[in-house]
Amino acid sequence: MEQLVLKFYPVGIQTFSDLREENYLYIDKTEHVYRMTHSASKYMFLSRPRRFGKSLLVSTLHAYFEGRKDLFQGLAIERLEKEWTQYPVLHFDMSTAKNMDKESLVLELERKLLKYEAIYGRGEGDIKPNQRLQGLIERAYQKTGQKVVVLIDEYDAPLLDVMHEDENLPVLRNVMRNFYSPLKACGPYLRYVFLTGITKFSQLSIFSELNNIENISMDEQYTDICGITEEEMRTQMDADLETFAAKLHTDKENLLDQLKANYDGYHFTWPSPDIYNPYSLFNAFNKGRIDSYWFGSGTPTYLIEMLRKYDVIPQEIGDRRCMAADFDAPTERMTSITPMLYQSGYLTIKGYSPFSELYLLDLPNREVRIGLMRSLLPNYVRQPAQINTLVGEMAERLYYDDMSGALTLMQQVLSTVPYCENTHYEGHYQQMLYLVFTLLGYYTDVEVRTPRGRVDVVMRTSHTLYIIELKLDKDADAALGQIDLKQYPERFALCGLPMVKVGINFDKEKKTIGDWKIEKV
Repeated sequence: MEQLVLKFYPVGIQTFSDLREENYLYIDKTEHVYRMTHSASKYMFLSRPRRFGKSLLVSTLHAYFEGRKDLFQGLAIERLEKEWTQYPVLHFDMSTAKNMDKESLVLELERKLLKYEAIYGRGEGDIKPNQRLQGLIERAYQKTGQKVVVLIDEYDAPLLDVMHEDENLPVLRNVMRNFYSPLKACGPYLRYVFLTGITKFSQLSIFSELNNIENISMDEQYTDICGITEEEMRTQMDADLETFAAKLHTDKENLLDQLKANYDGYHFTWPSPDIYNPYSLFNAFNKGRIDSYWFGSGTPTYLIEMLRKYDVIPQEIGDRRCMAADFDAPTERMTSITPMLYQSGYLTIKGYSPFSELYLLDLPNREVRIGLMRSLLPNYVRQPAQINTLVGEMAERLYYDDMSGALTLMQQVLSTVPYCENTHYEGHYQQMLYLVFTLLGYYTDVEVRTPRGRVDVVMRTSHTLYIIELKLDKDADAALGQIDLKQYPERFALCGLPMVKVGINFDKEKKTIGDWKIEKV
């Protein structure tokens, strides 16, 4: 039987020594590690989405500061570092402190401190977690004669699930602020402090007086510090591309197009190389299948809650133009959902205008677009699994340009699926169509401007452009008549695709499609 992959791809493995000792693929980021640790800044912070390689980066720093030269043979840092000094390292992984109340969080912090107190001891007066952390740093420096390295991975993990809670967020935030408070006072004993997280909390609220943290999240020199670039994939993963393509019964270039459409498209500054999601890419190579891996690993509850809190409808998630301060901003003071969407990886930078200093934010790729829309379905129907089945069946109809057959399926399914509330307005059905057509994988837009008005929905397949007008408790003739009256097709005359007009009337009482009419332009 043909071997699918030639290398071991590290899915879920976040320890640098495991990758190096057990022959897993490691995308060399050690030149960045050297640059970070030999800069003018002693305190650094990096924000990246979940499962994007932050923990592996922290583990790499841990091995480097422990002086484990053997693990770095053949990597870029081997030619840069000459001394390989061994420093005492305090490494705290906060991902284990999720879903906790105040008492449980304090106990978890104390448990993490015990590990290092077994090595460096505990002072008699060190009672609270912040006192114990300060004592650890001072004793580690005194016992080793070397300044101390503090690495804090996923610093914001204890706070993410309560982001939308006005009562619990301040309580847990105070616990974490107290824990981190010694980092400034211990400055003379510290060699380097590095923190990672998903969201950016204000320095005042989390790090107290530690106002000299360098945020490298949008620095051009570190844009590819996590994730995988096109060049890295084509060189360090190239040997397996042919095997993967054969598994899918396609050629190498077609496979690369599929990988790019599904997993590429992230940018954390501008200009920036395209960056692939490493978790999804490694999973795809391991399993030999294009699938939803990053999104399939779990949609964070806090994201859905925040979308509801800010009343964000599906079609308003992408295509946002804003200043950097509007998205690279502390999440606990945000006045829109944009910082959360960007920092969590559901939006990414797609362009920048030096003149206006505005960034264009949009969904990075197909995996995120479809996964996010699917997670929003429960806001519209109480049995989203039936809609998923509908989507699969509609895809087949639309492949053969059978819009009438697709709408028949939708009419039948919607008449049997319990709706959520707020279905008595036209916008609800517009949002429903947007979700369903997006799940089909087609380009879909709503409220598309024309010289004479706005088209409710425009949907484009590979071979047809559909101009769709919706009505509620009227009739399909009225919907189709508006398309003709407003001369909407003129707006799309140069699209190069055959155009089809679709008028759809929704029945408010039956909560499904009442009738429809379809005409070719």
